[in-house]
Amino acid sequence: MLDKPQTYRYLDEHGVSYEVTEHEAVFNMAEVAQVNLPYPELDAKNLFLRDDKRRSYHLVTVRGDRHVDLKAFRRAHGLRALSFASADELRDRLGLTPGAVTPLGLLNDDSRSVTLFLDEGLMGGLVGVHPNDNTATVWLAAEDLVRIVREHGNEVQVVAL
Repeated sequence: MLDKPQTYRYLDEHGVSYEVTEHEAVFNMAEVAQVNLPYPELDAKNLFLRDDKRRSYHLVTVRGDRHVDLKAFRRAHGLRALSFASADELRDRLGLTPGAVTPLGLLNDDSRSVTLFLDEGLMGGLVGVHPNDNTATVWLAAEDLVRIVREHGNEVQVVAL
């Protein structure tokens, strides 16, 4: 499981340019809003979801100020009923704790079974995500994020959310 330093090393080894902002631990978007970030409008919100049979898992990543209607999302993508995955499922699937959910956690998904749904509005610029730890934000090109997650073997869908 990649921790924060190992995540930085992984990004370096895969030719990803990035900037890091260290900060106190944050556990939700309200707490993130209290942190002095260089690009607050580019910070992402991440929802780790599972279907009602616990057969499929999804990470939905959108801009921090966006709301995701889970029922509409489910219908638009032909998925079963969705709910938030438990802390145990988050730890078991991605090696993460609540508050540290990030697309970079997919690099810990050995089964490559979690699908990333990335809001197309994030493409074309930087996005801010945690480096598998909620005490920092990594700013990297959304295209690089998609590339390394796909190279790892997880499905990535860039969609309108």
